[in-house]
Amino acid sequence: QVQLVESGGGLVEPGGSLRLSCRMSGGLVSAYTVGWYRQAPGNRREFVASIFRDGNMNYMDYMRDRFTISRDNAKNTVYLQMNTLKPEDTAVYYCFVNFATGPYLGQGLQVTVSS
Repeated sequence: QVQLVESGGGLVEPGGSLRLSCRMSGGLVSAYTVGWYRQAPGNRREFVASIFRDGNMNYMDYMRDRFTISRDNAKNTVYLQMNTLKPEDTAVYYCFVNFATGPYLGQGLQVTVSS
């Protein structure tokens, strides 16, 4: 049974950086499309980025210049590097893995960008 364990969230000042981690157990990150959603208070969940089995990446357009998704197969972990963070990036960030039946999400991480 696949499980996703997220880490790396927290409070950061505007302009700062955070790296979110998503470690998979019960499966291989390289065998699936894995990525990140986020949901801000009062907003719908939105796609952030994903990395495919072949290593290709996909981003929400307006995030691609500040966010980078990567994968470490040896650590069975997917990362989301977030730079130049803005208050509007404040949200709960969810790691997801795509199964044929639909996405499976982790428990979520709070990211707060505030001075």
